[in-house]
Amino acid sequence: MKEKQLGISLPQLTNDIVRNARKTRLDAFAVALEGWRRGLKLKWYTKDSDHFKDMIIFGVNPPGRLFSLSSETKTHYFFRTRGDLVTNEAVEIGSEKDDTKIYLEKAGVPVPKGKGFAPDATNEEIIAYSKDLGYPLVLKPTNASLGNGVVTNIRNEEQLIKAIHYVRHELDYDEVIVEQYVIGKEYRVYVVEDKVIAAYNRVPANITGDGEHTIEELIDLKNKVRKQNARLNSCLIHIDNEILDFIMDAGYTLESIPEKGKLIYLREKTNVSSGGDPVDVTDTLAEEYKQIAIDALKAIPDFPHAGVDIIVNEGDDITASAVVIELNPTAQIGGALFPIEGKSRDIPGAIIDYYFPETRGTNTEKSRIYFDLITILEPLENRAALEVEVAPAPIGRLYSRKYTVYGDVQRYNFHRWLKKQALDHSLHGYVKSKVFDEIEIVVAGTDRETVSGFKKIIEQYPQGSNVLKINEESYEEPVTVGFEISEQYNTSNIKSVQYALRKMDKDLQRLKKQRDRIEKDNKHILSSTSWKYTEPIRKIKEAIKQK
Repeated sequence: MKEKQLGISLPQLTNDIVRNARKTRLDAFAVALEGWRRGLKLKWYTKDSDHFKDMIIFGVNPPGRLFSLSSETKTHYFFRTRGDLVTNEAVEIGSEKDDTKIYLEKAGVPVPKGKGFAPDATNEEIIAYSKDLGYPLVLKPTNASLGNGVVTNIRNEEQLIKAIHYVRHELDYDEVIVEQYVIGKEYRVYVVEDKVIAAYNRVPANITGDGEHTIEELIDLKNKVRKQNARLNSCLIHIDNEILDFIMDAGYTLESIPEKGKLIYLREKTNVSSGGDPVDVTDTLAEEYKQIAIDALKAIPDFPHAGVDIIVNEGDDITASAVVIELNPTAQIGGALFPIEGKSRDIPGAIIDYYFPETRGTNTEKSRIYFDLITILEPLENRAALEVEVAPAPIGRLYSRKYTVYGDVQRYNFHRWLKKQALDHSLHGYVKSKVFDEIEIVVAGTDRETVSGFKKIIEQYPQGSNVLKINEESYEEPVTVGFEISEQYNTSNIKSVQYALRKMDKDLQRLKKQRDRIEKDNKHILSSTSWKYTEPIRKIKEAIKQK
């Protein structure tokens, strides 16, 4: 994939800032971070907190999904992207696909023709109804998420019987819905009140031929692109039986070399979690389709914001130009924040605008301050607390400097003193050991003179560290709130030493895995057909170099 095709992220949500927030944690973190940067008080909770006993919560949900934001006058509670102004009734209706269809049909919102079947319905009843509805069909659970159990493009009764067995018996989803399979492009549209904030085309997992690499190699290359994306790096394309069957039906094998420019789909499902591509279309999606998404939320009481999945019809058997196939009360927004193509859309900002309209106009686009999610959640992960509060964000323009200090500067007491000085002066940043006679210090704050003046403070340590030289330079990277002593340990503290050894061992294992992966990739390339074919060309180039 060419560099120009890569998505453009929000400046306030870089890969570094969200590196510890994956999948559904990313959704919660993005919304929480936006509110916190606007000066709202932020707290994180475990699922055992009484604050969420009356809110519908589903899934396992380890810490990092439940939080609250507070102003001086009010507090709102959030489950991932869904806040407490979305009522439980709306969640129940939106989460049950059969109920959703009933409400939308009553409101005149176009939906595929279909019907829900209760757990006590027989397979024969489903098959009989399907004959009247007509193929192709879709079979899916009424209350699953992330595309689980959805079987699309069922073309005959034999495939339907297999799908029913898979969904109702293997996956144990007794309650299902059968509906028309609509041919067309699928879009996730995120709506807040009467406005579409983001829309992206959900393209099934795919690769594009270049005339040189095999399908297996193209999948590896596509995954390398996905690894650069903060949302897609945890949703790589994994070769499984579904992909093998899909490409085989299209007349290919993993060793096939597609012609240059040939687009090959690897799955039927469009879910990002199964390797799909989110392509931003917010500025180009027709207003007609945006209005359908807005009307879908209006059809259900007290449903101010959510994700709406629509298919723009490209077939001849359905009169509606587009149909709504699903509502997502607790929608994942990573595809809109980190599209593989197009511009990122500020859904977190729109959500905070709705819940805290008094903070509208607060510009966080240039904000480089954030909090380390892993550190914040540690007491919750260890069950030492049911809630934790994040230290307030510095409000205003952030100034930062980096100081590289040389000399006898490795003493742990010196680093602890630096941390105290930074915190006493309301500065944020870190001190990091680099080599035996060198440390790196980054400080950031809203007062330029205090940041610049920290250079003099470094030289004032009274207990023996010998500073020989200090290099100063500007620093524009993101900064975590607080002050961290990084990659250092206290030799007089056994726990500190043990922690450092564990960290070193972890780093060593990570480097070994990287080495093994590189060696595996190299072996794969050396054994590939394209490498063998180009061997004569490489020999000619090498001979030319030696002349």
